[in-house]
Amino acid sequence: MSYLTVFIGAGIGGVLRYAMSPAIQRACNYWNFPIGTFTVNMLGCLIIGILGQLTESKGLLQSEMRLFLFVGLLGGYTTFSSFSYETFQLLRDGQILSAITNAVLQVVLGLFCVWIGWVIGRLL
Repeated sequence: MSYLTVFIGAGIGGVLRYAMSPAIQRACNYWNFPIGTFTVNMLGCLIIGILGQLTESKGLLQSEMRLFLFVGLLGGYTTFSSFSYETFQLLRDGQILSAITNAVLQVVLGLFCVWIGWVIGRLL
């Protein structure tokens, strides 16, 4: 049942991202900056921060709903929100080195993997 919960949430989140990101880009007259993706990522971070705090401090969400929202919906909307929340949790728990390592490695290695994929794609 947990897989179905995540599947449904991710589908909804992906559709929301697909609808919102280009709409925001158009609304900003197609700036020469990925403002749609940026806005979606920042909104996802804001929402996961609010829900994370309410879940931890007030027990707002039960495990299935948290799975649906955090992993499914927000994961489908943007994995950047999950990455940011997990890094925040490391910082909050005093694991500064792990938080910095996570942030730097995810960004740098993510870009590197995109480049490697690009190179592999050119060879195919």
